[in-house]
Amino acid sequence: MQVTNFADTPSLLSRYMMEMRDATVQRDPLRFRRNLERAGQIMAYEISKTMRYRKEEIHTPLAPCTCDVLDEQVVLGTIFRAGVPFHQGFLQYFDYAENAFVSAYRKYKEKENFDVLIEYLASPRLDGKTLILCDPMLATGASMELSFRALLTKGTPAHVHVASVIASQAAVDYIRRTFPENTSIWVGAIDEHINDHSYIVPGLGDAGDLAYGTKD
Repeated sequence: MQVTNFADTPSLLSRYMMEMRDATVQRDPLRFRRNLERAGQIMAYEISKTMRYRKEEIHTPLAPCTCDVLDEQVVLGTIFRAGVPFHQGFLQYFDYAENAFVSAYRKYKEKENFDVLIEYLASPRLDGKTLILCDPMLATGASMELSFRALLTKGTPAHVHVASVIASQAAVDYIRRTFPENTSIWVGAIDEHINDHSYIVPGLGDAGDLAYGTKD
């Protein structure tokens, strides 16, 4: 299973990652959402280079021209709510993609113990398609796995791309154990630790709150 860690190769994404992590800069929710979009755009471009293309002839005003055209039907899946701006970045590049949405949330039983529950699912059929499942934070991998299992009720994709801005090493290992072999993992950075509340350290905090305001 391929794992691409963008932090291994410094790029423009490194600047956006720094701003998303910086406790001062991230006070601006507009900037934070925009940086999530930018991360999605960069990852979309890199993922597109691994996909299958076909030759298609078109006609310019002067002469025929043969072009490469994406030959995979892409479905962009995201997990509410933090995933929405990240998803939008992908959609700006894969603008012909179909879209899927999952609501997964933590239901706390005690202070540090919780279950992950699926509350909402809207998706096209997935059989034979390429699923890009994006969520900014991959802390334990449980939400991503449950969302994927829910999406499998809509069919079996030909390939799965799991995309996150920041992941813990434990979550990457969990995805490698629980997802099918035809899965590729793309992350802006891999952090080594999660704390007792299952937040990534150093991470960046609660991406949903930073993007949309603190929830009650």
